[in-house]
Amino acid sequence: MKKLLMSMLLSALAHTALAADPRFTVVTVDPAAQELGLFLNDDAGVPFKGFERLDTWLAGHGRRLEIAFNAGMYHADFAPVGLLVQDGKQLAPLNLADGKGNFFLKPNGVFMLGKDGPRVVEAGAYAAAAKDVRLATQSGPMLVIDGSIHPAFNPESISRFVRNGVGVVDGKAVFVISNYPVTFYELAAYFRDTLHCRNALYFDGAVSSMYSRALGRRDTGAPLGPIIAVTK
Repeated sequence: MKKLLMSMLLSALAHTALAADPRFTVVTVDPAAQELGLFLNDDAGVPFKGFERLDTWLAGHGRRLEIAFNAGMYHADFAPVGLLVQDGKQLAPLNLADGKGNFFLKPNGVFMLGKDGPRVVEAGAYAAAAKDVRLATQSGPMLVIDGSIHPAFNPESISRFVRNGVGVVDGKAVFVISNYPVTFYELAAYFRDTLHCRNALYFDGAVSSMYSRALGRRDTGAPLGPIIAVTK
């Protein structure tokens, strides 16, 4: 009972957004007390593509979806563009190639969870950091790098999308999604200056989506690739 009450309390706290800035919804997850996982395909290898199918599949396995976000960029067949580690098994390799698009705006990075807790690292540093990794997803670009905003971001940019990303503070994963279109710089500055994340990673824009059972929020829109979720 004590564990259940603590889990309920943590879940409630995880849905507490910072009211000081209405541009963003913030969810803080403590992987030491909450079950955080990555999801891509069902048992038949068919991509979930969205929260509704994932929720139904989880229910069939005696679990329940509590919180979820899209968690990285993907190809037309929904395969991840970069690294994906699920339940300790690497499903897709690290991608250090050059290319066009946000994923390849170097440095890009990896959100990972291992025995030392959650971390955001530059993709080039992942190999040295990859020890007992339970989950990992690669995306790009990095938003904040060792306390500095990505040098390619322009404070005067007019390119605005609904965007989301992840950072780490005090051993907890901090997921952020904008409530309306923002620039890269605005999202990065929020992670750095308001949330005090020394490192933060961009997940995506335009397709950015959130699920929250507690908030009654179930975003639908473009089909999704990797999904990061808290389950019970």
